[in-house]
Amino acid sequence: MFDVDVVVVGAGLAGLSAARKLVAEGKTAVVLEARDRVAGRTMGGFLSNGVPVELGGQWVGPTQDAVLGLIEELGLETFHSFDQGDALTMVDGNTVRYSDRTFGLPAESAAEVGRLWDQLEALASTVAIGEPWETEGAQDLDRQTLDSWLVSHTEDSLARRFFRILVPALFSAEAPELSLLHFLFYVKSGTSLDSLMSTTGGAQERRVVGGTHLISERMAAALGDAVRLNSVVRTIHQDGSGVVVEHEGGSVTAQHVIVAIPQTLAGRIRYSPALPALRDGLTQQMPAGAVIKFHIGYDTPFWREDGLNGSVWSFDDAFNVVLDNSPRDGSCGVLVGFLEGAHARSASLMSADRRRGLVIDSLVKYFGPKAAKPFDVVEQDWTAEEFTRGCYGGRLGAGAWTQYGKALAAPVDRIHWAGAETSTIWNGYMDGAIRSGRRAAEEILHDIL
Repeated sequence: MFDVDVVVVGAGLAGLSAARKLVAEGKTAVVLEARDRVAGRTMGGFLSNGVPVELGGQWVGPTQDAVLGLIEELGLETFHSFDQGDALTMVDGNTVRYSDRTFGLPAESAAEVGRLWDQLEALASTVAIGEPWETEGAQDLDRQTLDSWLVSHTEDSLARRFFRILVPALFSAEAPELSLLHFLFYVKSGTSLDSLMSTTGGAQERRVVGGTHLISERMAAALGDAVRLNSVVRTIHQDGSGVVVEHEGGSVTAQHVIVAIPQTLAGRIRYSPALPALRDGLTQQMPAGAVIKFHIGYDTPFWREDGLNGSVWSFDDAFNVVLDNSPRDGSCGVLVGFLEGAHARSASLMSADRRRGLVIDSLVKYFGPKAAKPFDVVEQDWTAEEFTRGCYGGRLGAGAWTQYGKALAAPVDRIHWAGAETSTIWNGYMDGAIRSGRRAAEEILHDIL
């Protein structure tokens, strides 16, 4: 006799979505979460004045129907990200204001960025989204990194630098660290490069009132005692009759298990019998990105008075992506920014005071002396999270999609896989995580029924 029908490992959006669907279909489930909280790579925090901020994933936008539908179903609300006024680009010591699609670049480089952008969009449209390894020319696309493609397709150094900033902004990894095929798959899964990079009309269009962690918290509340915190899963046994999931504090038996944690963490669980070499190899090929997220609070969103929307894109600085993240009521000003990829790895070795100084110095450079005295700076280093080991998500380097990609979401007998990285739609995003959990639950319901 089994304890439950299904064990779910991980109480993030993927795991909770899976459990929620299973329970709705009359099945029993237990969700084992290693942390002392739910919500995974979404996480709530507060500034010292009590204003809530999102320490992890935070934005939702058009075509993200799974997360938008769930937000509405759970009684949560969204509001538009502030996106009125000019943006800033810092390049070679110059500050450029702009409100068009040039990204503040000189005309020749802006045109070259546009040409490369269109080429990448065209290539992305050819990707077989359900099976990227079956894309026409997949071997050639996969043997290149995005960076090597850039080097071979343009001699404009500023255009290259542009995309070398864009990649960390999306992946928290560097352009040489992911295959061209992976980049193209990601673009297509998120509709388009325009969609991924845009605020209004794109992936950064809206925020959840109170924070995105509330999505998981409300799902978990409805599941009640089925969600068990501080339950670090160590071993998964399976045979023809069922599974035994051993965790710190006990074990649970079930017919199936859904592993809904990042690939790099899934690879640290012991499986008995051992996983097939292809699946085990995948977990060794999919590291997480490196990112440290900062919220900087001011008494007012003073940059708006200067006709700025708070968006910064810097070619010169480590703290090079900034956005307005003020509360809906404008009761204070909040800028959100990131150290990503190589910059995050370097900054993680610094003291917190030194990182704060780096951030404030950059903001003063961007917005002037009013930026020098925030009332609070809150940081979240995702590389230091034991049960995440990095954000925004996992990535596959050159050659990995065509060698290991087919193992990413394929069940291994009674073990099923979920998580944002396993989704073919909005891969790496909250929407993709929710879709992946529902997909894994459907696999099990099909097997059980």
